Amino acid sequence: MSSQSSSSNEIDIEFRGVTKRFDDVVAVDDVSLTVERGAFFSFLGPSGCGKTTSLRLIAGFDQPTEGGVFIGGNSVVGIPSHKRPVNMVFQQYALFPHMDVTENIGYGLRQRNPKPPKQEIIKRVDETLEMVRLSGYGKRRVWELSGGQQQRVALARALINHPTCLLLDEPLAALDRKLRREMQIELQTLQREVGITFILVTHDQEEALSMSDRICIMREGQIIQSGSPRELYDEPVNRYVADFVGKTNFFSGEVVEVNDSGISIKTDSGQVLFGAQPQGAPLPAKGSKACVAVRPEMIAITTADQANNDSNIAIQGRVMNMIFLGEHSEYLIATEGYGDVMVLSPKSIESTKRSFAPGDNVSISWRPEAALVLGDT
Repeated sequence: MSSQSSSSNEIDIEFRGVTKRFDDVVAVDDVSLTVERGAFFSFLGPSGCGKTTSLRLIAGFDQPTEGGVFIGGNSVVGIPSHKRPVNMVFQQYALFPHMDVTENIGYGLRQRNPKPPKQEIIKRVDETLEMVRLSGYGKRRVWELSGGQQQRVALARALINHPTCLLLDEPLAALDRKLRREMQIELQTLQREVGITFILVTHDQEEALSMSDRICIMREGQIIQSGSPRELYDEPVNRYVADFVGKTNFFSGEVVEVNDSGISIKTDSGQVLFGAQPQGAPLPAKGSKACVAVRPEMIAITTADQANNDSNIAIQGRVMNMIFLGEHSEYLIATEGYGDVMVLSPKSIESTKRSFAPGDNVSISWRPEAALVLGDT
């Protein structure tokens, strides 16, 4: 399956029918994709989906079994990693503990042949330290730095060589949640400032959604869907994508009607639900298995006697669990015929209305445009 750019912008990275096999295992399966120059692009998927192998094919650590890999329009098949115009930041940073920050950042320049003059190396290191907001840290040892500062040193060491593309292999996985969020913002800002292509590999959908211009979702070595974060969240092509990108309630069943206004599903428990077909998703045939998907933040929750008559559907239920998460409350509602339904209620609403506790009888509802019908795979 392909992920093709619709823009006329220049292309930095391209796969043409790339397959990578390790003995009997097909890690990447006939993948074609393009990454525009200056984009923040992410490979997203679970362990074993092929995202890390794809990154290694760009870096030159692995070579394709079939197909072509191109950087800046030039084939790099057979070219070793140290001769490619890319640099990688690893999850564990791989900094040299016996070197100070300046020596770590300038390491790549010192390995060049011919080596740049000493004063040029110093100048480039100072400029790069300023770029990653570490001016004045040059003489510190790696073990004297925080996790976030070490991450910036690793970025600086990769950026000082002015690569065509910067490859990021789960670079924030070792950081705590608060610092990870701060570094997500810093990475996004840095990418815009330096203007080069960033390619991120992650299994964290929040990380990919928050930083990327474009995301490629993979499964079993293939691209399932590629698009902007908003496109993937609002218009998933199947259940796999909807389930992987954000939280979703699924109501499985059989397609009983297909018309211009939408699709009706008869659930396994006999309920009939209606939803729209996402743009780009295959149209399910009458009688086929499918599901209605509703994001939990699109579901309203009220007291049992205040059902929303403007909604597509109103369901009676009982609160089984409530988790307060600061900006919103997460409810798990047990219903008859629809199973357990997750609802996210923002604090802005709960500040003017009552919140609910386990055991409360409630009504949940959603508007017609909130429901999507997806292939149940």
